[in-house]
Amino acid sequence: MIRKFLRNLKGLLVFSGMTLNTVVWIIPLLLLAVVKLLLPLAGPRRILTRWLMYLAENWVAGNALLLRLVSNTRWDVNGLELLRRDDWYLLIVNHQSWVDIVALQTVFNRRVPLLKFFIKKQLVWFPLLGLGFWALDMPFMQRHSKSYLAKHPEKKGSDLEATRRACQKFRHTPTSVINFIEGTRFSEEKRERRGSPYRNLLAPRAGGMALALSSMGDMFSGIVDVTVVYPSGAPDFWGMVCGELDHVVVDIQLRDVDDWMIDGDYVNDREYRRNFHQWLGGVWSDKDERIDNLRANACADN
Repeated sequence: MIRKFLRNLKGLLVFSGMTLNTVVWIIPLLLLAVVKLLLPLAGPRRILTRWLMYLAENWVAGNALLLRLVSNTRWDVNGLELLRRDDWYLLIVNHQSWVDIVALQTVFNRRVPLLKFFIKKQLVWFPLLGLGFWALDMPFMQRHSKSYLAKHPEKKGSDLEATRRACQKFRHTPTSVINFIEGTRFSEEKRERRGSPYRNLLAPRAGGMALALSSMGDMFSGIVDVTVVYPSGAPDFWGMVCGELDHVVVDIQLRDVDDWMIDGDYVNDREYRRNFHQWLGGVWSDKDERIDNLRANACADN
């Protein structure tokens, strides 16, 4: 009983600290974002964009510090030396928990340009964070269901076009665009329900990634293929703030951006779409096997 109380007290203190840290950095973020919105000149707007990134990196660093104070997390990170802070990257990552975002921010902060996530449009209304996402030009997405498209066929392709427009904002400032291309967090129930051919992954959704490549592919220095593994199992957010993030493995592979990825039309070219799905399926098969190997190696080391 006492142990549970102390665990939850620790979680409450850390969560309160992260909330305070968010408020401290969100206020100047929003002020700068409003100034940037009102400025008509491209040059000053780009300078403000870099200042916004600097503030956001401090926000991320503050949250990471709080977690280090309560967690003795073992970080096994491989491949980070391949990346640079002043390049453009497209990151593709497997997705298991909300903790993934914190883990990725901790690993990549100030090692690559600030991570920009594809975010569901509804999250713009999330208290504090939604405004922060807007201030940082995070690409907001609205995926339409098949039933919705059946009733509104004129909306077909509109979510992908929104991806294209969002990515255009990043052409003038080094950016890391990150895409959880499974579309949702992994679970065994989802894997079985969707008939995924992979042991550890859901089938990838290629549309957003293909549109990001067609919009910015000529600027990307590479595709950063990131595999995240929690050898003790993926914790939930409350477990993380309670100090239970004990071991994180992050494996990074840098893949080339080939010309055919940039030049194709995912929406209208069926052959290109087929080729892209085939390529991404191969990447996902490699990742599925890599997850098994990383887990086995982690267990052998413990």
